[in-house]
Amino acid sequence: MQGQEYLNQISASNRPVKQSKMTNVLSSKFFIIGVIAVVALIIIIILGSILGGNKGGEKNNCYRLYLHLAATAEVIDDYQNDIKSSNLRASGASLKGVLNNTTKDLTDYLTAKYQFKEKEIDKDFIAEANTAKDGLESELFEAKINGNLDRIFAHKMAYEISLIATEETQIANSTSNDTLKELLTKSYGSLDSLYNNFNDFSETK
Repeated sequence: MQGQEYLNQISASNRPVKQSKMTNVLSSKFFIIGVIAVVALIIIIILGSILGGNKGGEKNNCYRLYLHLAATAEVIDDYQNDIKSSNLRASGASLKGVLNNTTKDLTDYLTAKYQFKEKEIDKDFIAEANTAKDGLESELFEAKINGNLDRIFAHKMAYEISLIATEETQIANSTSNDTLKELLTKSYGSLDSLYNNFNDFSETK
């Protein structure tokens, strides 16, 4: 009996281990091909979304920039005559000129590429721009009442320049259109040359 049990043990240890059905499926050539196909499809979908999104993103970002430029120029216009410092008034006038020139160049570009019409800009973009403009106007109005308009105006214009320059850089880095890159680079350079006029402004100078 003991001999028989010993033989049975040897026989059992020498039997090949059966692979599970799952293991067979996972190692199947068709399964591997299927996985590769699914991954490839996902990559194609993602790339398509990115490329499509960039195209729409450029247009929307340009619209937002257009609104920001126009709003900032309007604010300068509203408070330009109330500024005491002649140097700051001159810097404000120069900044307004840069903003207006960039707005014109951007409008020409958007019209040529997207048949731009201001009334077609997304209402949410307009609401965002108006909210930001109202906030800026409110701070400057309060500064005017408190007798420190020059200092607050200089501080706010330096901040607006940094925001606009950032927007322009983001659009320029994401577009492949040379015309758009050129007009944004030109605007950025003009803004950069004016930034210190506002950032370093002191009423004691």
